[in-house]
Amino acid sequence: MTDGSRLLDQMNDRSREVFRRVVEGYLENGEPVGSRTLTRTLSEKVSAATIRNVMQDLEFLGLLNSPHVSAGRIPTQLGLRLFVDGLLEVRDLGDEDRSALDATLGSNTDDVGGFLDRVGSALSGVTQGASLVLSPKHEAPIRHIEFVSLGADRALVVLVFSDGHVENRVFTPPPGQTPSSMREAANFLNALIEGKTLTEIRRDMAAAISARRQEIDSLAAQLVESGLAVWAKDGQVPERLIVRGRANLLAQESQAEELDLIRELFDDLERKRDIAEFLELTEQGDGVRIFIGSENKLFSLSGSSLVVSPYMNADRKIIGAVGVIGPKRLNYGRIVPIVDYTAQLVGKLISDRS
Repeated sequence: MTDGSRLLDQMNDRSREVFRRVVEGYLENGEPVGSRTLTRTLSEKVSAATIRNVMQDLEFLGLLNSPHVSAGRIPTQLGLRLFVDGLLEVRDLGDEDRSALDATLGSNTDDVGGFLDRVGSALSGVTQGASLVLSPKHEAPIRHIEFVSLGADRALVVLVFSDGHVENRVFTPPPGQTPSSMREAANFLNALIEGKTLTEIRRDMAAAISARRQEIDSLAAQLVESGLAVWAKDGQVPERLIVRGRANLLAQESQAEELDLIRELFDDLERKRDIAEFLELTEQGDGVRIFIGSENKLFSLSGSSLVVSPYMNADRKIIGAVGVIGPKRLNYGRIVPIVDYTAQLVGKLISDRS
């Protein structure tokens, strides 16, 4: 259960309605919402004093904020996140918005660049926000790759292609990765690139991992057969070679040397597996996401929100994304279906062309 779900479970029906009304009022006009305003709109008839007590409880939970003494309340970033994740009512796409987006198809859909420019303009127009359009992912040969840590659970991969195109992709790195391990992975990959595409590099990494496994199996077989060592596998944990009778091993110098070599091969196998996972994540994209305020690390726009959706090709692979950037008090219920529909529109056109 998420923190947001726990907070929602702590609220009774009255608290939930007060919270929802405050957020909706703030999103609509950008102003703090006071207790007297709420007494006129709540489904349950209660006093302003009772509503003030509920709002104080919501403030204690970190969901509401009071910008001025004796003023009404506005949602905090945590409050907006809770509202978006648990209480947001997404509207149907309006006919006017649908028509404006459909008009981007125009007559010349062979020019993907021009089409994406029209999509960006249409998104800005219908949402009154800044649009974000990430063009289809390149499959040209790569000249350079770099991983940049954005935090404990976010990282950026910078891909420089041989034709000069530069692409940035955000992904969630495997647990336990550090900036230094990302630099090592990038250094390893840059030594292998040699004009290959990302797909070709992934294929080469899979082959290298398979070869390393065979090498380990061959070297370890004699130790296992002699009873001096045993393979241990535990669920999802990578296999380990447990050595028995260390005294006997040390007496046999050749087998001790083999064991050292096996250890080195295991270390190299794990490094290759980590790098292969980096490549796998690099080729994936985020699902439909809403970033609120400081969650929006990509653009470092204080107080902004980003609603973004990926689009896919005919093979259902994520190849790009479209989105809207605006103030935290975006009309999320209206913006989400607009962005979602735009992503479907772009994906359909890309799929039809291919």
